[in-house]
Amino acid sequence: MKSNVCLTGIKPTGIPHIGNYFGAIKPAIELAARYEARYFIADYHALNTLKDPVLLKELTYKLAATWLACGLDPDTMLFYRQSDIPETFELTTILMAFTSKGLMNRAHAYKACVQENTQAGNDPDAGVNMGLYTYPVLMAADILLFNTNLVPVGKDQKQHVEMAADIAQSLNFAYGKDLLTVPEPVISETTQVVAGLDGRKMSKSYDNVIPLFIPSKQLRKIVMKIVTNSQGVDEPKNPEDAHLFSLYQLFAAPEEQAAARERYLAGGMGWGQAKQELFEAMDAYLAPMREKYERFMQDPSRIERILKEGAEKARPIASATVERVRNALGIN
Repeated sequence: MKSNVCLTGIKPTGIPHIGNYFGAIKPAIELAARYEARYFIADYHALNTLKDPVLLKELTYKLAATWLACGLDPDTMLFYRQSDIPETFELTTILMAFTSKGLMNRAHAYKACVQENTQAGNDPDAGVNMGLYTYPVLMAADILLFNTNLVPVGKDQKQHVEMAADIAQSLNFAYGKDLLTVPEPVISETTQVVAGLDGRKMSKSYDNVIPLFIPSKQLRKIVMKIVTNSQGVDEPKNPEDAHLFSLYQLFAAPEEQAAARERYLAGGMGWGQAKQELFEAMDAYLAPMREKYERFMQDPSRIERILKEGAEKARPIASATVERVRNALGIN
């Protein structure tokens, strides 16, 4: 029986890419085999940067379709949209009373904005809205509402889970009861950094991403743009120094990787052939998921139904948490 609850939220602010899949989606779905999984689309979090209602809805559906195509099973995992859970915002308001301003001042995202403004000679809080400033409190509510034990995050998100733990402990201490479960971050030290087109970490900020479910012909065009060095066809190549090979390892079977490694070392294989082999491995790996994704996107009412059904399952859990906290606070 799965005893611990793991939870993660995904912001609908862009099209998922290969790095997102191997860095977050695949590990989170694998984690669900060991824990009771509660995953949600964090559409209210997206409002800090995304103000286009049509685009927000489109990206929400695309993100949901991506996770469903990648193996998220709504029958065995709780999958819902943040804005369908009104209890989130009641708990956020309550948690504000147990969160120090100093804690918010130390949040990485806020500090980065202040530093950028200061360096540019602007007011330190220029462009900072309260959504960004109180982002950690809303995230804490997302986590604490569902009795979460574990939150899978990257190292850059660890602070938010630690803040949620601090806030939960503050409220629990004030009332002398374990009203809220204190969460812990789960950071995979083995998660591989996925190389982008230029060899740096794949990131939208570097404009070097490979979108996850683009059509096969477009995928090939992008793969052929991967930056390589000037080594000729006949020159031996060190696979350990080639980010092209590091990408190939993510998609190819072990025996295929071993054969490719030998061809790299022996010489006689140019970068064009290596890119073609990478494309073929990627396309074979992604094609079944791409087909599922396209079927979901052709039927947005199905996606909406899955998210609504997830909310119906999630709300009793959320309601019980809020009721427990309200009773302790004397707000009935």
